[in-house]
Amino acid sequence: MSNYQTILLATDLSDEGEQVAQKAAAIATAENAALHMIHVIEPLSFAYGGDIPMDFSGIQDEIQSQAEAQIAEFAAKYALPKENQHIVIGRAENEIHSLAEALNADLVVVGSHGRHGIALLLGSTANGVLHGATCDVLAVRVGES
Repeated sequence: MSNYQTILLATDLSDEGEQVAQKAAAIATAENAALHMIHVIEPLSFAYGGDIPMDFSGIQDEIQSQAEAQIAEFAAKYALPKENQHIVIGRAENEIHSLAEALNADLVVVGSHGRHGIALLLGSTANGVLHGATCDVLAVRVGES
């Protein structure tokens, strides 16, 4: 393989994310590399563009709590210690790049639906991660064949 020492798995904690996690864990095991997991929560204000005069903090806190429980359960399947589980709030590709650089990651593993046409033009997290990464990126195909 490529002598990876630190691998960052970017996950949405979905069932499809399990496929991606299995691939990342297999590579980490084969390479004897440290495996980290990141889940990015996009702020609700991004979704609504600040146009709705509402306080989203309570909802955002609930989303954070649920994500913490989910990532702990998800990470337990791969024996990932708490310090290798990262939940951040922000724009997914930016936060993934930032953590990959902070960890000095050699490889980022993300899921990709392999979209084509207009969906590809609109972009995806995997595409954003790929185009701004300073390390190798593995896009694991998920979803329908």
